[in-house]
Amino acid sequence: MSIYTRGGDAGETGFFGGGRVSKAHPRVAAYGTVDELNSLLGWAISRTTTDTVRDRLRVLQHDLFTVGAELATPTPTRGRTRPSTPGLPRGRIVEMEQWIDEAEEELTPLKEFILPGGSEGAAALHFARTVCRRAEREVVGLGTDEELNPTVLIYLNRLSDLLFTFARLENHRVGVADTSWRKAPGP
Repeated sequence: MSIYTRGGDAGETGFFGGGRVSKAHPRVAAYGTVDELNSLLGWAISRTTTDTVRDRLRVLQHDLFTVGAELATPTPTRGRTRPSTPGLPRGRIVEMEQWIDEAEEELTPLKEFILPGGSEGAAALHFARTVCRRAEREVVGLGTDEELNPTVLIYLNRLSDLLFTFARLENHRVGVADTSWRKAPGP
């Protein structure tokens, strides 16, 4: 099987289950951003120092492939049925909340906003978090015009919280302090 098909040379792409649209279609933007997020998790895995965080990020990468498949499969239309896609694992959102709670037990409570950055691993996780928020916004936008699985939006919202928490945990474990946001003095 060849990696190139020439099917997208005119600026269109195909959905899972059939149908073609512009590569600028909101659905393509949404699953493309999820793919970008998945790539960033791969980069974050190479930068983080904690085995547990790396292992959990690998689990999340598989989930994001599932989210991408869900987003790449539009609602069925007349004469076309929706192919089956794997669902997100039952209980994953609750599991992510448990991972957040577990990490927060090790961290000092937040009392102010922090700037993204710190250690290399934390910076990678903060970057992934911002792309996750963009994916979430694109899914919300897509949902204004098309029917979507509501679990996808909940998953992305919780994932961004988890990535923020993992970034703080990474800084904590390598001994790098988070940088608090300080308002600039007035004119």
